[in-house]
Parts: sequence; structure tokens; C-alpha cells
Amino acid sequence: MSESAFYIEDFLRQAVSVGASDAHICEGERPAIRVAGQIMRINLPPLTPEDIDFTIKAVAPAHLKDRITRFFDIDFSYEIPGVSRFRVNMSRQLGKTAMVIRTIPYYIKNFKELELPETLTEFAEFNNGLVLVTGPTGSGKSTTIASLIDYINAGTPKHIVTIEDPVEFIFTNKKSIISQRQLLIDTPSFSDGVKYSLRQDPDVIFIGEIRDRETIEAALNAAETGHLVVSTIHTNDAVQSVTRIINLFNPDERQFVRTQVGNVLRGTISQKLLPSADGSTRYPAAEILVVTPTVKDFIVKDELDQIYELVKGGSFNNMTTMNMSIYKLYTEGKVSKETALAYSDNKSELEQMMRGVYRGTGMNKTLG
Repeated sequence: MSESAFYIEDFLRQAVSVGASDAHICEGERPAIRVAGQIMRINLPPLTPEDIDFTIKAVAPAHLKDRITRFFDIDFSYEIPGVSRFRVNMSRQLGKTAMVIRTIPYYIKNFKELELPETLTEFAEFNNGLVLVTGPTGSGKSTTIASLIDYINAGTPKHIVTIEDPVEFIFTNKKSIISQRQLLIDTPSFSDGVKYSLRQDPDVIFIGEIRDRETIEAALNAAETGHLVVSTIHTNDAVQSVTRIINLFNPDERQFVRTQVGNVLRGTISQKLLPSADGSTRYPAAEILVVTPTVKDFIVKDELDQIYELVKGGSFNNMTTMNMSIYKLYTEGKVSKETALAYSDNKSELEQMMRGVYRGTGMNKTLG
């Protein structure tokens, strides 16, 4: 086999130096990176099978190297000391190997640096219950949760257990003790990781992702027994998140689960990343739901459609809809009108807000 002309470490060093959030490599294609939300092709030759083989040998962890070519989809971590950590997803496309490599910086930004609402610190101050951070892939969920965990870490003496696939941000113990566990290395599954973490004197449990019924059952049980559970789910808003959880159960079980969710859910943060008006960066837009007694009642009674109307008028609880958050970015000149509308799930409402026609209860207070 000939020597590869493509060196993944050099490529990733360059990607980090220009602020890339992701790198894309695939056999037969030129490498690409994503900067400020935009995919950019790199002026390098298409990657050969030898390039991909050398890359796999360079980045694959020791416990996977003998088996990695037999996996169809796999996630693992990689690190270039002093440069960055990375989350690697390896997959197949028409029989060819491809990788998407996400940059995981060493430095964990706080909410202010991320330009997220400072009111999110309230979610870190709950002593028990379930907090969900939702949004599509690449919306900044992992970064927001890392900031949330580090806020707890810096402010209170607690034991925080994370269960991840793979471990992304690496935390340094401050006032808290943080135990980070990785799937297939430290625990066989999310649900097992949660179940056994309850014997490890935890105060806070972070579950990398809720993917199945077993995981949500373990999460609900942990939240009911006095722990703060934080997790992610791939949905676009609070209502979808609750619906997704309920629908993991059989119809005859759902009323019980609605009551359970209503009792333990403390709030949801649903976010998107919008390209800036000048194309140089991205800004987060966040829908924030705080579960008040009224919201709990809507969940238990399966009246989820009422939640959105409540959030629109919920400035007294620091609640805000996605459209309110997007509108704020637009009025501050951070994103263009076209971008704002493109990222809105309710364009007609946002257009009314832009024309000054729409007046949601409490909007002026929320957006002022």
C-alpha cells in the first residue's frame, strides 16, 4: 500500500485555525469544512482509499481499531493535544467510507459568551427533575449543556455524572466532582449508565441523548428520586419533545407517562443556530419553556397545543418562543430578514411581528 498524501492531523489543525465547526471527508471526494454554517470545499485532491485507510488508523481509538471497518455507523472521540478534541462519526456512502468530524473546543463558554439568555442559569439551579435541550443536529445542544454543567460545577459542591456517546467536552473539577462515562467503554448503554449511576451518589445526571424507551424510563425514574437529569432529544420545540417522549410508550401506558412527565419536567431549551447578516458567525435562537403548574396541567390533560400560547405570554417566567428569539436577533441587526424567515417554523407570525401587526402578550417586555 502506498503512502498517503493526506494527513488528517494537519487538515484538522487548519480547520480549527479558521474556526471550522465540522470537517467532512469521503473517499473519492475533496475534503470540506463548515465555517459559520457554510460548507466550503478545500483545494486538495479527492481522497483515495489509501488516504481513508491512513485516516482511520490515525484517529480510531485503540478499542475499535481491529473492528472499525466492520461497523456501518460509529461515533468516537479523537484529540490533537493542545489543539482541540473532536467527535468523529464514521459512516458508509454507496460503499465508500465517510467521516464527519465535529470540533469540540477545550474552553467551555458561559451563557453570556454564547449569547444565550442568562435566565438559563435558572435551569442549573433546580435540585431535581428533568431538563431537556432540543434542536436539530448542529444546533449547539452539546455546547449549551456543557455551559450548563460547568455553571453547576463552578457554583455548587455536587457530584455530576455524564453518560455520553462519545465523551465530548472534558470538564475540570471545580466545586463539583464530575464523573464522565462513555458508552461501550465505561457502560453498555444509556439506560444502564443511568441505572447504575444512581448507586454512585449523584446529584446531577447528564444523558447524552434520549433515543429509546429504556433511556427515558431510566431518566424519569432518576428525576423522580431526587436527581436533576439533563438530556437532549432531536426535536424542534417543547411540544414536539413531550410528544416524542409520550409516543415511546404504548397507548394504554401514555396517561400514566403524561402524569410522570408533568411531575418531573422542569423546562426545555429548544435552539437553532442562524447565520449572521455578514456571514462571519452564527447566533443562537432559543425557545424557553418553564414548566409552571398550568403547563403541567396541559401535559397531564394532553392539551399540548395550549402550551405555545402560554409561552407567548410567559415573559413573567422568562419564557419565550422561537419566533420571539429570532425576531430579537433580527431587530438587533444580527441576522437578515431573509435568514430570520428561513429559520422560522411559523413564517406568517414572524412576518406579522416584523410589520408590527402582531402583539403577543408580554412580547414588548420579553424583547425589550
